[in-house]
Amino acid sequence: MDNNEVDMNGTGGQKSAPKPLRKLVKVNRENKDTFQNYPPVNEEYHGRYEASPQEYHGQHEAPAGEYRGQHEAPAPYVGRYGADNDGYDGYDDEYEYEEEHTRRRFSLKDFITKFVAVAVSIVLIVGLVINVPIFADKKTGGNISLVNLIKSAQPMAKEGLLNKENVTLNIDTEKVEEDYNDGLDLPQLIEGQYSILFLGFDEDEFNSDVMWIVQFDIGHSEMNILQIPRDCCLPDYTSSPARKFNSVYSMGDYSVNPPIQRVVNAVQENFGIPIDAYITTACFDIVRMVDIVGGIPIHLDNEIIYESDKIIPAGDITLTGEQAEWFIRFRTEWLQGDIGRMQNQRRFMAATMMKLFDIVENEGRLKLYSYIKQIKDEDLIYTDLSIGDMSKIADFASTLSMDSVRVNMVPGEEATFYAEDGEEYAVYSVHKAETIALLNQYYRPYQTAMTPYDTSIVELVLDHKYDVYDDTGIDFEELETATEPLRDPDKKPWWKED
Repeated sequence: MDNNEVDMNGTGGQKSAPKPLRKLVKVNRENKDTFQNYPPVNEEYHGRYEASPQEYHGQHEAPAGEYRGQHEAPAPYVGRYGADNDGYDGYDDEYEYEEEHTRRRFSLKDFITKFVAVAVSIVLIVGLVINVPIFADKKTGGNISLVNLIKSAQPMAKEGLLNKENVTLNIDTEKVEEDYNDGLDLPQLIEGQYSILFLGFDEDEFNSDVMWIVQFDIGHSEMNILQIPRDCCLPDYTSSPARKFNSVYSMGDYSVNPPIQRVVNAVQENFGIPIDAYITTACFDIVRMVDIVGGIPIHLDNEIIYESDKIIPAGDITLTGEQAEWFIRFRTEWLQGDIGRMQNQRRFMAATMMKLFDIVENEGRLKLYSYIKQIKDEDLIYTDLSIGDMSKIADFASTLSMDSVRVNMVPGEEATFYAEDGEEYAVYSVHKAETIALLNQYYRPYQTAMTPYDTSIVELVLDHKYDVYDDTGIDFEELETATEPLRDPDKKPWWKED
């Protein structure tokens, strides 16, 4: 720059001394120590005192990627498809599929776990609610849980409820202690026994053609059934001209209601058996009940012709519902008429009991309960038994052996009743002393002995001429091989071929 030129840097036009150039050092590439002090062209130099990423920083600092001691976890394992030194990112289609599949599997597991947890919680809450006594019990006046409310329900009590307040019990404290408990937890009048009155009505549902007292002797693991002949004469309990027992329901004391109570009163006052519950049905309902359980297997010595077009063949057969009705109502050819029919009905009872045993053994108690429920749903029977009580009785009955179930008939003989209308009726006269002895032996296991003063039985025949029916007891084991009642050859249908 000339002296006349203006110094733009403000130095007054004076030139500064130039800086000396740095002395260049020639690199000797054959000298490895000198060459290694410089980083390669493609690497960044970090300075003399800054270690490269792969250098060791001292005894208290581990190199990158190595384990750093017990308090610091090692670098996570990336799997067999992890990254390598070539820059592979460790992911491919197979790995992504497995990871997605694992997430789905764990998601389903979590969902099931949560669902089960919620379901169990709901069940526990519901179980708590239904078992808490928060409902009013009309029978006791206290509170009852929903479970017991359902079990104690009597949805089939369409005949009404029995009055049990004025029943004479005469419990024998020498036979049973006051605090005795048979373990079945039934609403019993007498602990240890449970008695059910069974009535089977005719087509018009006016007269009861079948009358049984079924008593479960729980304390002795027995069951006793007392058959009352339909023609049994009870003069003081019905307005029917013939005064037959089968008319008490429809023509008994009209001041007593419901009608089933009339029959219960007659049983208790004449035969001294406290009645805990009742079951009623009609002959046409038996048809459906037998079909529900799949028929009743039985052996018939001879064919039975109920009507010309209603024939039951002989041999080992399974009675259908219709055939069962014909079988228990048939009496045309029996030598002893209605008594013969009652004897034949015993065989049907024994066959039915065997069928129930078979259901429990081969199909299970739950199947038996389902049959009972179906019978209830179809209104085939009326009963004041609760659902829970029916289950308990069915359980008890299924434990009985055939030789522990016995059938008796009220002792007596045929007689003539001279009615007020001037007519004569063929009836069945009860043998009082023999009946009392029978009742004391089998049907009053926890009561004091009955005396002639404890019964309302009226004898029409004091000088007994016929004692065949005084001892008609038989157990179900004997009934399995029992033959049919005697037939009257003169009553053979004209259309029947020899």
